Amino acid sequence: MTDADDLDLAVGADTFTDQAGLEVAVVGAGAIGATVAYDLAREGVDVTLYDRGGVASGATGRAAGVCYDAFADALDAELAGEAIERFRSLSGDDTFPFVECPYVWLAREGDADRADAIRDQIQRMQDNGVVALEMDAEALGERFPALRTDDVAVAGIAGAAGYVDPAAYTACLAAAATGAGATLETDTPVDVRTDPARVSRPDGTIHEVDAVLVAAGARTKALLADAGIPLAVKPYRVQALVADGDFAEPMCYDATGGFYLRPHADGVLVGDGTEAWEADPNDYDHNADSAFVDDIRDRVAYRVPEIAGGELDRAWAGLCTATPDRDPLVGAVRDDLYVATGFQGHGVMRAPAIGQRLAREICGGSGVDAFDPTRFDGDEAFDVVDGMALEPN
Repeated sequence: MTDADDLDLAVGADTFTDQAGLEVAVVGAGAIGATVAYDLAREGVDVTLYDRGGVASGATGRAAGVCYDAFADALDAELAGEAIERFRSLSGDDTFPFVECPYVWLAREGDADRADAIRDQIQRMQDNGVVALEMDAEALGERFPALRTDDVAVAGIAGAAGYVDPAAYTACLAAAATGAGATLETDTPVDVRTDPARVSRPDGTIHEVDAVLVAAGARTKALLADAGIPLAVKPYRVQALVADGDFAEPMCYDATGGFYLRPHADGVLVGDGTEAWEADPNDYDHNADSAFVDDIRDRVAYRVPEIAGGELDRAWAGLCTATPDRDPLVGAVRDDLYVATGFQGHGVMRAPAIGQRLAREICGGSGVDAFDPTRFDGDEAFDVVDGMALEPN
């Protein structure tokens, strides 16, 4: 692991205002919390990073690590581009690997709505300056012979993409944060309070600070509720597995089949298994359902015939968080209290960019207006939607 001085995050000296004496508590040592802690510590902020377990012990440690810039919305595309550039600049032999790998998303013949949505998405991406190509079945098969393509109506390809080990990334940033002066307190569940901003440790001691950031994944809602602040967010359960196989590229999302896959050091990582109802972060099954495992392996073997019959290495379930408009809640809920949640499964891939912007906002800069967490009252009724699902035209 490198120390903080070895990581070039390209954070300009004029990005932040003078932060001498500012003290911040970050609750949640996942990908976003660790990134914010690092960026704050680099600017001289007195920051403490708390987690009820260990670094990346929650949703981050169960994430897929798929990273791409296949977003048609201008803001999403900008954030994805920033994040990928930061992954590239941070990765290395002494930090963590970021493996460059094309990202493909496709719709099958007979799925006209999703096919049209992909074509529209690619056009809007190109309008935003994102490098994306449209391919038919024949061209896709020639470019990626490992994929079965005879049933493909249309596919999109994003070249600025890759994958990362989420736990390795987060451990690197947490270590770099402490190297820059931050304090790391793991195995320390805390309660969040306001007026003034503070956290309460298990031994009853109070840590008063200038600002608190809650980036505790699916537990963020409950932590803020205890502080009297409702959030329009729902945790939901997702599932994934790793199976043996020889598969180098691409990362792929089969929109019609409803699953994604990417190369993995132990074979191939496959996932989705979204449950469209709210889950209890304190009481959910961490193991993948046997029916999911059998079904998803069959679906993937259809798309990638060469990995059919690969031995199951492991399978698991984790939690993502949904919001009414599928955009995250990022920023201040009051002057001294900030949140980062509701990423619909895209938290790790956005962490380098969101972390930098949140650190800037906490230090007095501008936030991401579109992700303002106060845009909802907190009591909205909404359905859980798979974060990767296409929105048909």
